[in-house]
Amino acid sequence: MSATSRFLRPLSAAGAILAAALAVASTACQKPNAPATENAGEQAGELRLKPEQLAAIHTQPVARAPFSRIVEATGTVAFDQNRATQVLAPLSGPVSRVLVEVGSRVSKGQPLAIVTSPDFAAAVSALRKAESLARNARRIADLDRQLLQNDAIARREAEQAETDAVSAEADRDAAIEQLRALGVEAKTLADLRDNRAAAVPGGEIRSPLSGTLVEKLISPGQLIQAGATPCFTVADLSRVWVFANVFEADLPYVAVGDPAEIGVGSGVPPLSGTVDNIAAFVDPNTRAVAVRLIVPNPGEVLKRDLYVRVAIRSRRPTVGLLVPVSAVLRDNENLPFVFVAEPGGTFARRRVQIGVRSGDQQEITDGLAAGESVVVEGGLYLENAEAS
Repeated sequence: MSATSRFLRPLSAAGAILAAALAVASTACQKPNAPATENAGEQAGELRLKPEQLAAIHTQPVARAPFSRIVEATGTVAFDQNRATQVLAPLSGPVSRVLVEVGSRVSKGQPLAIVTSPDFAAAVSALRKAESLARNARRIADLDRQLLQNDAIARREAEQAETDAVSAEADRDAAIEQLRALGVEAKTLADLRDNRAAAVPGGEIRSPLSGTLVEKLISPGQLIQAGATPCFTVADLSRVWVFANVFEADLPYVAVGDPAEIGVGSGVPPLSGTVDNIAAFVDPNTRAVAVRLIVPNPGEVLKRDLYVRVAIRSRRPTVGLLVPVSAVLRDNENLPFVFVAEPGGTFARRRVQIGVRSGDQQEITDGLAAGESVVVEGGLYLENAEAS
């Protein structure tokens, strides 16, 4: 054997070993061959369905369209202050009797409580005295006028008598108004003025308006102070106010006169209302603006301080990209996305930014363009197929 042959044999064996090692490494770096599927040749994130599967998928083109923006907020019910009032004590003294209970229907001028008041007794006495003085002063003034006509007295005396009569009548009128303010009826006033026996049970606290007695703040025996002690709250509950908390981003779309729906829950149908006032300041605690709504309250289902849901339908024209609500899905991070129909019959997941909802339509503010088609039915099927 030649020297050349001796050197070629070991070299051939080493080459065979090296070739075998390269073959094993190449095999280890390759993925196992997968069976051919409908997704072969797709880009990452795309899905391709079989023809029979496409029957369950429905798409719809995205288009810009006008819509009515709905501003959703939470709200609190309050009495309509134009139809509710707190009744203060008109006179001082101990309460002798309360005539009504909370929840009672009351009419304007109806007695609510009786007070044993020295102020009331003094007012009755003042009227009797003032009436007597006024009548006597008028009689003297009339006599002096006749005497003046006959030149029996000086003009100055007649004029002084007329002045005294007018002053006495003014005092009488003031005494009458004081008793009228204390709730004394016209018949009782007439009896007092005529010096007849009058049934005066005591000072009465009367309702200033018709409505429902929603608060009773006094009890028999309690000492009340005129003009200072709150006694009752009377409210007309056929209409109430709702204060909705609207944040800065939604405020430009809310205007006085916009219609709204108030949701109470518990199977109660939504009530209709109207925006009546928008506050001129921002609440420093909530950073929201109070929007007042007037809401008719049939059946009095809205109670003061009740929390409600408010949906204000803006009358300001708005145009945006709209898709059906069913087209928008949520991922594991609760972020919205849609499936977009791509050329070639594939579908791609697309992250989107959503705006406001208008009925069964959802505004898309970012992530889609007009003319693209989105899956509006069958999106969950695509999501499951994508995960498998």
